[in-house]
Amino acid sequence: MLNETSPFDSEPFDNALLGSLAEWMPRQRWFGGKASRPKLRLIGSFDLPHGDAEVRVTTFLVLDEGGQQSRLYQVPLTVRGDRVPEYENSLIVALSAQPGSDRADSDTPTNAVTTGEGAHTQFVYDGTHDLAYSGALLDLITRDQASDGTGGATATGRAQLSGHPLTVVSAKVLSGEQSNSSIIMEVESPEGETHTPVITKVFRVLHHGNNPDVVLQSALAKAGSTRVPASIGSVVGQWHDSRMPDGRTSGHLAFAQEFLPGVQDAWRVALDAVEAGRSFVVEATALGEATAEVHETLAEVLPTIEPAGDVVAAVMTSMRRRHGGAVREVPSLAEHNDAIERVFEAAEASPWPNLQRIHGDYHLGQVLSTPAGGWVLVDFEGEPLRPMVERSQPDLALRDIAGMLRSFDYVAGSYAQTHPGESATEWALDARAAFLDGYIARSGIDLRANRALLDAFEIDKALYEAIYEVRNRPSWVSIPTAAVARLANRPRR
Repeated sequence: MLNETSPFDSEPFDNALLGSLAEWMPRQRWFGGKASRPKLRLIGSFDLPHGDAEVRVTTFLVLDEGGQQSRLYQVPLTVRGDRVPEYENSLIVALSAQPGSDRADSDTPTNAVTTGEGAHTQFVYDGTHDLAYSGALLDLITRDQASDGTGGATATGRAQLSGHPLTVVSAKVLSGEQSNSSIIMEVESPEGETHTPVITKVFRVLHHGNNPDVVLQSALAKAGSTRVPASIGSVVGQWHDSRMPDGRTSGHLAFAQEFLPGVQDAWRVALDAVEAGRSFVVEATALGEATAEVHETLAEVLPTIEPAGDVVAAVMTSMRRRHGGAVREVPSLAEHNDAIERVFEAAEASPWPNLQRIHGDYHLGQVLSTPAGGWVLVDFEGEPLRPMVERSQPDLALRDIAGMLRSFDYVAGSYAQTHPGESATEWALDARAAFLDGYIARSGIDLRANRALLDAFEIDKALYEAIYEVRNRPSWVSIPTAAVARLANRPRR
Protein backbone atom coordinates (compact mmCIF):
# COMPACT_ATOMS: atom_id res chain seq x y z
CA MET A 1 0.00 0.00 0.00
CA LEU A 2 1.13 3.57 -0.62
CA ASN A 3 0.39 4.61 2.94
CA GLU A 4 -1.83 3.68 5.85
CA THR A 5 -4.82 5.59 4.51
CA SER A 6 -4.67 4.15 0.99
CA PRO A 7 -8.04 2.80 -0.20
CA PHE A 8 -6.27 -0.07 -1.97
CA ASP A 9 -6.27 -3.59 -0.62
CA SER A 10 -3.18 -5.45 -1.77
CA GLU A 11 -4.86 -8.36 -3.56
CA PRO A 12 -7.28 -6.46 -5.85
CA PHE A 13 -4.60 -3.85 -6.58
CA ASP A 14 -2.04 -6.54 -7.43
CA ASN A 15 -4.51 -8.41 -9.64
CA ALA A 16 -5.46 -5.28 -11.54
CA LEU A 17 -1.81 -4.33 -11.96
CA LEU A 18 -0.91 -7.81 -13.25
CA GLY A 19 -3.53 -7.41 -15.94
CA SER A 20 -1.96 -4.13 -17.01
CA LEU A 21 1.54 -5.61 -16.90
CA ALA A 22 0.38 -8.38 -19.26
CA GLU A 23 -0.31 -5.65 -21.83
CA TRP A 24 2.79 -3.56 -21.07
CA MET A 25 5.55 -6.18 -20.72
CA PRO A 26 5.45 -7.58 -24.29
CA ARG A 27 6.28 -4.07 -25.56
CA GLN A 28 9.54 -3.97 -23.58
CA ARG A 29 12.80 -5.00 -25.23
CA TRP A 30 13.79 -7.22 -22.29
CA PHE A 31 10.62 -9.33 -22.51
CA GLY A 32 11.52 -12.74 -23.94
CA GLY A 33 8.09 -14.25 -24.58
CA LYS A 34 7.03 -12.21 -27.61
CA ALA A 35 5.83 -15.30 -29.48
CA SER A 36 3.08 -16.01 -26.94
CA ARG A 37 0.53 -14.15 -24.87
CA PRO A 38 1.72 -13.57 -21.30
CA LYS A 39 0.16 -15.55 -18.50
CA LEU A 40 1.43 -13.79 -15.40
CA ARG A 41 1.54 -14.91 -11.80
CA LEU A 42 2.89 -12.82 -8.94
CA ILE A 43 5.54 -14.84 -7.08
CA GLY A 44 6.31 -12.14 -4.52
CA SER A 45 7.12 -8.48 -4.07
CA PHE A 46 9.18 -6.21 -1.84
CA ASP A 47 9.25 -2.49 -1.14
CA LEU A 48 12.47 -0.51 -0.93
CA PRO A 49 12.82 1.92 1.99
CA HIS A 50 13.30 5.56 1.05
CA GLY A 51 12.51 9.02 2.37
CA ASP A 52 9.44 10.09 0.35
CA ALA A 53 6.15 9.06 1.94
CA GLU A 54 4.27 10.08 -1.22
CA VAL A 55 5.90 7.38 -3.34
CA ARG A 56 5.82 3.63 -2.99
CA VAL A 57 8.96 2.04 -4.43
CA THR A 58 8.27 -1.63 -5.00
CA THR A 59 9.41 -4.56 -7.11
CA PHE A 60 7.19 -7.32 -8.45
CA LEU A 61 8.63 -10.76 -9.19
CA VAL A 62 6.37 -11.97 -11.98
CA LEU A 63 6.36 -15.46 -13.48
CA ASP A 64 5.22 -15.68 -17.10
CA GLU A 65 3.78 -19.15 -17.74
CA GLY A 66 2.37 -18.31 -21.17
CA GLY A 67 5.17 -19.74 -23.30
CA GLN A 68 6.84 -23.09 -23.72
CA GLN A 69 9.33 -22.16 -21.03
CA SER A 70 8.37 -20.17 -17.94
CA ARG A 71 10.41 -17.03 -17.20
CA LEU A 72 10.67 -15.08 -13.97
CA TYR A 73 10.87 -11.32 -14.45
CA GLN A 74 11.90 -8.55 -12.10
CA VAL A 75 9.59 -5.54 -12.57
CA PRO A 76 10.54 -2.45 -10.51
CA LEU A 77 7.62 -0.07 -10.02
CA THR A 78 6.85 3.25 -8.41
CA VAL A 79 3.32 4.10 -7.30
CA ARG A 80 2.40 7.77 -6.95
CA GLY A 81 -0.73 9.60 -5.93
CA ASP A 82 -0.08 12.40 -8.43
CA ARG A 83 0.70 12.21 -12.11
CA VAL A 84 4.29 13.23 -12.91
CA PRO A 85 4.65 14.85 -16.36
CA GLU A 86 8.39 14.10 -16.72
CA TYR A 87 7.69 10.38 -16.23
CA GLU A 88 4.79 10.26 -18.68
CA ASN A 89 6.59 7.97 -21.13
CA SER A 90 7.15 5.40 -18.38
CA LEU A 91 3.56 5.40 -17.07
CA ILE A 92 2.25 1.83 -17.08
CA VAL A 93 -1.30 2.36 -15.82
CA ALA A 94 -3.51 4.55 -13.67
CA LEU A 95 -5.53 2.49 -11.18
CA SER A 96 -8.49 3.85 -9.26
CA ALA A 97 -10.11 2.48 -6.12
CA GLN A 98 -13.88 2.81 -5.76
CA PRO A 99 -14.61 2.21 -2.06
CA GLY A 100 -17.91 0.35 -1.68
CA SER A 101 -20.65 0.58 0.91
CA ASP A 102 -20.44 -1.10 4.29
CA ARG A 103 -23.88 -2.63 3.59
CA ALA A 104 -23.80 -6.35 2.86
CA ASP A 105 -26.25 -5.98 -0.06
CA SER A 106 -24.23 -3.27 -1.81
CA ASP A 107 -23.57 -3.92 -5.51
CA THR A 108 -20.18 -2.17 -5.30
CA PRO A 109 -17.44 -4.45 -3.96
CA THR A 110 -15.30 -2.98 -1.26
CA ASN A 111 -12.04 -1.53 -2.62
CA ALA A 112 -12.74 -2.45 -6.24
CA VAL A 113 -9.92 -1.39 -8.53
CA THR A 114 -10.51 -0.07 -12.05
CA THR A 115 -8.24 1.12 -14.82
CA GLY A 116 -8.31 4.85 -15.52
CA GLU A 117 -8.39 8.01 -13.47
CA GLY A 118 -11.05 8.46 -10.83
CA ALA A 119 -11.40 8.45 -7.09
CA HIS A 120 -8.19 7.62 -5.23
CA THR A 121 -6.15 7.17 -8.40
CA GLN A 122 -2.65 5.77 -8.13
CA PHE A 123 -0.24 6.15 -11.04
CA VAL A 124 2.07 3.19 -11.62
CA TYR A 125 5.39 3.85 -13.36
CA ASP A 126 8.28 1.76 -14.65
CA GLY A 127 10.53 2.23 -11.64
CA THR A 128 13.78 2.22 -13.58
CA HIS A 129 12.83 5.64 -15.02
CA ASP A 130 11.90 7.13 -11.62
CA LEU A 131 14.54 8.93 -9.54
CA ALA A 132 12.89 7.61 -6.37
CA TYR A 133 13.64 4.02 -7.42
CA SER A 134 17.24 4.77 -8.40
CA GLY A 135 17.89 6.44 -5.05
CA ALA A 136 16.26 3.64 -3.06
CA LEU A 137 18.12 0.95 -5.03
CA LEU A 138 21.55 2.53 -4.54
CA ASP A 139 20.76 3.10 -0.85
CA LEU A 140 19.93 -0.58 -0.51
CA ILE A 141 23.34 -1.45 -1.98
CA THR A 142 25.68 1.08 -0.39
CA ARG A 143 24.07 0.99 3.05
CA ASP A 144 23.85 -2.83 3.16
CA GLN A 145 20.10 -2.62 3.72
CA ALA A 146 17.57 -5.44 3.53
CA SER A 147 13.90 -5.54 2.59
CA ASP A 148 11.37 -8.26 3.40
CA GLY A 149 8.30 -8.42 1.22
CA THR A 150 5.23 -10.47 0.42
CA GLY A 151 5.25 -14.06 -0.73
CA GLY A 152 8.57 -14.66 0.98
CA ALA A 153 10.45 -12.35 -1.39
CA THR A 154 13.45 -10.49 0.05
CA ALA A 155 16.18 -8.18 -1.25
CA THR A 156 19.52 -7.59 0.45
CA GLY A 157 22.17 -5.05 -0.53
CA ARG A 158 25.82 -6.06 -0.48
CA ALA A 159 28.27 -3.19 -0.75
CA GLN A 160 31.71 -3.91 -2.19
CA LEU A 161 33.04 -1.18 0.08
CA SER A 162 30.75 -0.88 3.08
CA GLY A 163 30.19 2.46 4.78
CA HIS A 164 30.27 4.49 1.56
CA PRO A 165 26.66 5.62 0.99
CA LEU A 166 25.94 7.66 -2.12
CA THR A 167 23.04 9.98 -2.97
CA VAL A 168 21.54 9.87 -6.46
CA VAL A 169 21.19 13.36 -7.94
CA SER A 170 19.92 12.38 -11.39
CA ALA A 171 19.42 9.16 -13.32
CA LYS A 172 18.64 7.93 -16.82
CA VAL A 173 18.13 4.51 -18.35
CA LEU A 174 20.71 3.48 -20.92
CA SER A 175 19.00 3.08 -24.29
CA GLY A 176 19.51 0.14 -26.61
CA GLU A 177 19.95 -2.60 -24.01
CA GLN A 178 17.81 -5.66 -24.56
CA SER A 179 18.02 -8.24 -21.79
CA ASN A 180 18.47 -5.92 -18.78
CA SER A 181 17.90 -2.31 -17.75
CA SER A 182 21.00 -0.26 -16.91
CA ILE A 183 20.60 3.03 -15.05
CA ILE A 184 23.31 5.69 -15.20
CA MET A 185 23.28 7.63 -11.91
CA GLU A 186 24.93 10.95 -11.13
CA VAL A 187 25.79 10.70 -7.43
CA GLU A 188 27.17 12.64 -4.49
CA SER A 189 28.93 11.63 -1.29
CA PRO A 190 27.23 12.37 2.07
CA GLU A 191 29.34 15.53 2.21
CA GLY A 192 27.89 16.74 -1.08
CA GLU A 193 31.02 16.05 -3.11
CA THR A 194 30.61 14.85 -6.70
CA HIS A 195 31.49 11.19 -7.08
CA THR A 196 32.27 9.12 -10.18
CA PRO A 197 28.92 8.26 -11.80
CA VAL A 198 27.43 4.83 -11.14
CA ILE A 199 25.85 2.41 -13.59
CA THR A 200 23.44 -0.08 -12.03
CA LYS A 201 22.32 -3.05 -14.07
CA VAL A 202 18.86 -4.33 -13.10
CA PHE A 203 18.54 -7.96 -14.16
CA ARG A 204 15.14 -8.40 -15.77
CA VAL A 205 15.09 -12.19 -16.21
CA LEU A 206 15.95 -13.89 -12.91
CA HIS A 207 17.73 -17.18 -12.45
CA HIS A 208 18.61 -19.48 -9.60
CA GLY A 209 22.20 -18.96 -8.45
CA ASN A 210 24.78 -16.23 -8.54
CA ASN A 211 25.02 -14.20 -11.72
CA PRO A 212 28.50 -14.57 -13.27
CA ASP A 213 28.48 -10.91 -14.28
CA VAL A 214 28.49 -10.00 -10.58
CA VAL A 215 30.76 -12.80 -9.39
CA LEU A 216 33.48 -12.37 -12.00
CA GLN A 217 33.66 -8.59 -12.17
CA SER A 218 33.53 -8.28 -8.38
CA ALA A 219 36.36 -10.82 -8.06
CA LEU A 220 38.44 -8.98 -10.64
CA ALA A 221 37.84 -5.59 -9.02
CA LYS A 222 38.64 -6.96 -5.58
CA ALA A 223 41.91 -8.35 -6.97
CA GLY A 224 42.83 -4.85 -8.11
CA SER A 225 42.27 -5.37 -11.82
CA THR A 226 41.84 -2.21 -13.87
CA ARG A 227 40.40 -4.22 -16.76
CA VAL A 228 36.86 -3.95 -15.35
CA PRO A 229 35.01 -0.97 -13.85
CA ALA A 230 35.25 -0.66 -10.07
CA SER A 231 32.43 -2.50 -8.28
CA ILE A 232 30.05 -0.63 -5.97
CA GLY A 233 27.94 -3.59 -4.85
CA SER A 234 24.99 -5.80 -5.68
CA VAL A 235 21.52 -6.90 -4.61
CA VAL A 236 20.70 -10.52 -3.84
CA GLY A 237 17.06 -11.65 -3.79
CA GLN A 238 15.25 -14.67 -2.42
CA TRP A 239 11.89 -15.99 -3.53
CA HIS A 240 9.73 -19.11 -3.47
CA ASP A 241 10.49 -21.81 -6.02
CA SER A 242 8.68 -25.12 -5.78
CA ARG A 243 11.42 -26.84 -7.81
CA MET A 244 13.95 -26.36 -5.02
CA PRO A 245 14.24 -28.91 -2.17
CA ASP A 246 13.36 -26.32 0.48
CA GLY A 247 10.92 -24.42 -1.75
CA ARG A 248 13.12 -21.31 -1.94
CA THR A 249 15.88 -20.02 -4.16
CA SER A 250 18.09 -16.96 -4.52
CA GLY A 251 19.85 -15.00 -7.22
CA HIS A 252 21.25 -11.61 -8.09
CA LEU A 253 18.78 -8.79 -8.77
CA ALA A 254 21.12 -5.87 -9.55
CA PHE A 255 24.79 -4.92 -9.89
CA ALA A 256 26.30 -1.44 -9.45
CA GLN A 257 29.67 -0.32 -10.83
CA GLU A 258 31.47 2.92 -11.52
CA PHE A 259 30.38 4.34 -14.87
CA LEU A 260 33.20 5.19 -17.27
CA PRO A 261 32.34 8.36 -19.22
CA GLY A 262 33.72 8.99 -22.68
CA VAL A 263 34.18 5.31 -23.55
CA GLN A 264 33.46 3.71 -26.92
CA ASP A 265 32.78 0.04 -27.54
CA ALA A 266 35.48 -1.85 -29.41
CA TRP A 267 33.06 -2.87 -32.17
CA ARG A 268 32.57 0.78 -33.08
CA VAL A 269 36.29 1.51 -32.82
CA ALA A 270 37.09 -1.44 -35.11
CA LEU A 271 34.40 -0.47 -37.64
CA ASP A 272 35.75 3.09 -37.75
CA ALA A 273 39.22 1.70 -38.42
CA VAL A 274 38.17 -0.55 -41.28
CA GLU A 275 36.03 2.23 -42.78
CA ALA A 276 39.06 4.51 -42.76
CA GLY A 277 41.33 1.82 -44.16
CA ARG A 278 43.38 1.98 -40.98
CA SER A 279 45.25 -0.98 -39.53
CA PHE A 280 43.97 -2.36 -36.23
CA VAL A 281 47.14 -4.29 -35.39
CA VAL A 282 48.25 -2.11 -32.46
CA GLU A 283 44.78 -2.08 -30.89
CA ALA A 284 44.25 -5.82 -31.43
CA THR A 285 47.61 -6.64 -29.87
CA ALA A 286 46.73 -4.60 -26.79
CA LEU A 287 43.33 -6.30 -26.65
CA GLY A 288 45.01 -9.71 -26.72
CA GLU A 289 47.23 -8.64 -23.81
CA ALA A 290 44.22 -7.35 -21.84
CA THR A 291 42.30 -10.58 -22.45
CA ALA A 292 45.22 -12.70 -21.25
CA GLU A 293 45.56 -10.48 -18.16
CA VAL A 294 41.90 -11.00 -17.24
CA HIS A 295 42.13 -14.76 -17.76
CA GLU A 296 45.27 -14.84 -15.62
CA THR A 297 43.59 -12.97 -12.76
CA LEU A 298 40.46 -15.12 -12.89
CA ALA A 299 42.57 -18.26 -12.71
CA GLU A 300 44.37 -16.86 -9.66
CA VAL A 301 41.35 -15.80 -7.62
CA LEU A 302 38.71 -18.39 -8.59
CA PRO A 303 38.82 -22.21 -8.75
CA THR A 304 40.19 -24.09 -11.75
CA ILE A 305 39.69 -27.75 -12.62
CA GLU A 306 41.73 -30.28 -14.54
CA PRO A 307 40.38 -31.47 -17.91
CA ALA A 308 39.29 -34.96 -16.90
CA GLY A 309 38.15 -37.38 -19.57
CA ASP A 310 34.47 -36.89 -18.87
CA VAL A 311 34.86 -33.10 -19.14
CA VAL A 312 36.58 -33.37 -22.51
CA ALA A 313 33.95 -35.85 -23.72
CA ALA A 314 31.11 -33.53 -22.66
CA VAL A 315 32.61 -30.54 -24.52
CA MET A 316 33.18 -32.55 -27.69
CA THR A 317 29.67 -34.03 -27.52
CA SER A 318 28.29 -30.50 -27.36
CA MET A 319 30.35 -29.45 -30.39
CA ARG A 320 29.22 -32.45 -32.45
CA ARG A 321 25.61 -31.85 -31.50
CA ARG A 322 25.88 -28.24 -32.62
CA HIS A 323 27.53 -29.37 -35.85
CA GLY A 324 24.63 -31.69 -36.61
CA GLY A 325 22.08 -28.98 -35.87
CA ALA A 326 23.90 -26.46 -38.07
CA VAL A 327 24.01 -28.86 -41.04
CA ARG A 328 20.27 -29.47 -40.74
CA GLU A 329 19.59 -25.73 -40.92
CA VAL A 330 22.38 -24.81 -43.36
CA PRO A 331 22.73 -27.88 -45.65
CA SER A 332 25.65 -26.36 -47.59
CA LEU A 333 27.84 -26.97 -44.53
CA ALA A 334 27.59 -30.74 -45.14
CA GLU A 335 30.40 -30.63 -47.72
CA HIS A 336 32.79 -29.89 -44.83
CA ASN A 337 31.54 -32.67 -42.54
CA ASP A 338 34.59 -34.88 -42.86
CA ALA A 339 37.01 -31.98 -42.47
CA ILE A 340 35.17 -30.70 -39.38
CA GLU A 341 35.23 -34.16 -37.81
CA ARG A 342 38.97 -34.42 -38.42
CA VAL A 343 39.48 -31.13 -36.56
CA PHE A 344 37.27 -32.34 -33.71
CA GLU A 345 39.20 -35.62 -33.50
CA ALA A 346 42.52 -33.79 -33.44
CA ALA A 347 41.22 -31.42 -30.76
CA GLU A 348 39.93 -34.29 -28.64
CA ALA A 349 43.35 -35.98 -28.77
CA SER A 350 45.24 -32.78 -27.99
CA PRO A 351 46.52 -31.76 -24.54
CA TRP A 352 43.88 -29.60 -22.85
CA PRO A 353 44.64 -26.76 -20.43
CA ASN A 354 42.89 -26.45 -17.08
CA LEU A 355 39.35 -25.12 -17.12
CA GLN A 356 38.69 -21.82 -15.37
CA ARG A 357 36.11 -19.05 -15.14
CA ILE A 358 35.93 -17.04 -18.36
CA HIS A 359 33.91 -14.20 -19.87
CA GLY A 360 31.68 -16.64 -21.73
CA ASP A 361 30.24 -14.36 -24.44
CA TYR A 362 33.34 -12.50 -25.58
CA HIS A 363 33.30 -10.23 -28.61
CA LEU A 364 34.16 -6.65 -29.53
CA GLY A 365 30.82 -5.37 -28.24
CA GLN A 366 31.79 -6.50 -24.72
CA VAL A 367 34.94 -4.35 -24.61
CA LEU A 368 35.25 -0.61 -24.05
CA SER A 369 37.98 1.75 -25.24
CA THR A 370 38.73 4.35 -22.57
CA PRO A 371 39.83 7.93 -23.29
CA ALA A 372 43.29 6.98 -21.96
CA GLY A 373 43.54 4.31 -24.65
CA GLY A 374 43.15 1.17 -22.54
CA TRP A 375 40.69 -1.70 -22.92
CA VAL A 376 38.05 -2.49 -20.28
CA LEU A 377 35.90 -5.65 -20.34
CA VAL A 378 32.20 -5.64 -19.41
CA ASP A 379 29.11 -7.90 -19.39
CA PHE A 380 30.41 -11.20 -17.99
CA GLU A 381 26.95 -12.85 -17.94
CA GLY A 382 27.87 -15.46 -20.55
CA GLU A 383 25.70 -16.60 -23.44
CA PRO A 384 22.14 -15.45 -22.59
CA LEU A 385 20.47 -18.62 -23.87
CA ARG A 386 22.52 -20.96 -21.68
CA PRO A 387 21.15 -21.85 -18.22
CA MET A 388 22.74 -19.84 -15.40
CA VAL A 389 24.14 -22.98 -13.77
CA GLU A 390 26.08 -23.78 -16.96
CA ARG A 391 27.34 -20.21 -17.32
CA SER A 392 28.75 -20.41 -13.80
CA GLN A 393 30.97 -23.42 -14.49
CA PRO A 394 34.69 -23.33 -15.38
CA ASP A 395 35.38 -23.49 -19.10
CA LEU A 396 38.34 -23.22 -21.45
CA ALA A 397 39.80 -19.75 -21.99
CA LEU A 398 39.99 -20.77 -25.64
CA ARG A 399 36.24 -20.20 -25.87
CA ASP A 400 36.76 -16.48 -25.21
CA ILE A 401 39.69 -16.32 -27.62
CA ALA A 402 37.64 -18.00 -30.35
CA GLY A 403 34.78 -15.59 -29.73
CA MET A 404 37.01 -12.57 -30.26
CA LEU A 405 38.55 -14.06 -33.42
CA ARG A 406 35.05 -14.52 -34.79
CA SER A 407 34.25 -10.90 -33.90
CA PHE A 408 37.10 -9.61 -36.11
CA ASP A 409 35.65 -11.68 -38.96
CA TYR A 410 32.29 -10.04 -38.35
CA VAL A 411 33.80 -6.56 -38.66
CA ALA A 412 35.05 -7.52 -42.11
CA GLY A 413 31.73 -9.15 -42.94
CA SER A 414 29.78 -6.10 -41.84
CA TYR A 415 32.01 -3.89 -43.98
CA ALA A 416 31.42 -6.13 -47.01
CA GLN A 417 27.66 -5.96 -46.45
CA THR A 418 27.68 -2.16 -46.64
CA HIS A 419 30.39 -1.87 -49.32
CA PRO A 420 29.44 -4.33 -52.11
CA GLY A 421 32.43 -5.47 -54.11
CA GLU A 422 34.95 -4.44 -51.46
CA SER A 423 36.71 -6.72 -49.00
CA ALA A 424 38.26 -6.28 -45.55
CA THR A 425 39.46 -9.87 -45.31
CA GLU A 426 43.14 -8.90 -45.02
CA TRP A 427 42.27 -6.35 -42.34
CA ALA A 428 40.56 -9.09 -40.31
CA LEU A 429 43.41 -11.59 -40.80
CA ASP A 430 45.93 -9.01 -39.58
CA ALA A 431 43.77 -8.13 -36.56
CA ARG A 432 43.26 -11.81 -35.68
CA ALA A 433 47.00 -12.52 -35.85
CA ALA A 434 47.80 -9.45 -33.76
CA PHE A 435 45.25 -10.43 -31.11
CA LEU A 436 46.83 -13.87 -30.80
CA ASP A 437 50.31 -12.32 -30.68
CA GLY A 438 49.26 -10.07 -27.82
CA TYR A 439 47.66 -12.92 -25.91
CA ILE A 440 50.71 -15.15 -26.35
CA ALA A 441 53.11 -12.38 -25.32
CA ARG A 442 51.21 -11.70 -22.08
CA SER A 443 50.31 -15.29 -21.13
CA GLY A 444 53.34 -17.17 -22.34
CA ILE A 445 50.97 -19.77 -23.81
CA ASP A 446 51.68 -20.58 -27.46
CA LEU A 447 48.15 -20.86 -28.79
CA ARG A 448 49.40 -21.77 -32.25
CA ALA A 449 51.20 -24.87 -30.96
CA ASN A 450 47.82 -26.51 -30.30
CA ARG A 451 45.96 -25.02 -33.23
CA ALA A 452 43.46 -27.86 -33.68
CA LEU A 453 41.96 -27.18 -30.27
CA LEU A 454 41.56 -23.46 -30.93
CA ASP A 455 40.18 -24.16 -34.41
CA ALA A 456 37.62 -26.56 -32.92
CA PHE A 457 36.33 -23.85 -30.60
CA GLU A 458 36.21 -21.30 -33.40
CA ILE A 459 34.37 -23.73 -35.70
CA ASP A 460 31.91 -24.41 -32.88
CA LYS A 461 31.28 -20.67 -32.52
CA ALA A 462 30.89 -20.24 -36.28
CA LEU A 463 28.37 -23.10 -36.41
CA TYR A 464 26.38 -21.35 -33.66
CA GLU A 465 26.51 -18.15 -35.72
CA ALA A 466 25.35 -19.97 -38.86
CA ILE A 467 22.25 -21.21 -37.08
CA TYR A 468 21.52 -17.72 -35.78
CA GLU A 469 22.03 -16.02 -39.14
CA VAL A 470 19.91 -18.43 -41.17
CA ARG A 471 17.08 -17.86 -38.71
CA ASN A 472 17.43 -14.09 -38.35
CA ARG A 473 19.67 -12.56 -41.06
CA PRO A 474 19.96 -14.98 -44.00
CA SER A 475 21.99 -12.48 -46.03
CA TRP A 476 24.74 -12.68 -43.38
CA VAL A 477 25.05 -16.47 -43.25
CA SER A 478 28.02 -16.41 -45.60
CA ILE A 479 30.17 -14.84 -42.85
CA PRO A 480 30.15 -17.88 -40.55
CA THR A 481 29.94 -20.47 -43.36
CA ALA A 482 33.07 -19.04 -45.01
CA ALA A 483 34.83 -19.24 -41.65
CA VAL A 484 33.82 -22.88 -41.21
CA ALA A 485 35.20 -23.72 -44.66
CA ARG A 486 38.48 -21.89 -44.01
CA LEU A 487 39.08 -23.34 -40.54
CA ALA A 488 38.03 -26.91 -41.32
CA ASN A 489 40.23 -27.13 -44.41
CA ARG A 490 43.26 -25.34 -43.03
CA PRO A 491 46.52 -27.21 -43.92
CA ARG A 492 47.80 -29.02 -40.82
CA ARG A 493 51.18 -30.31 -39.84
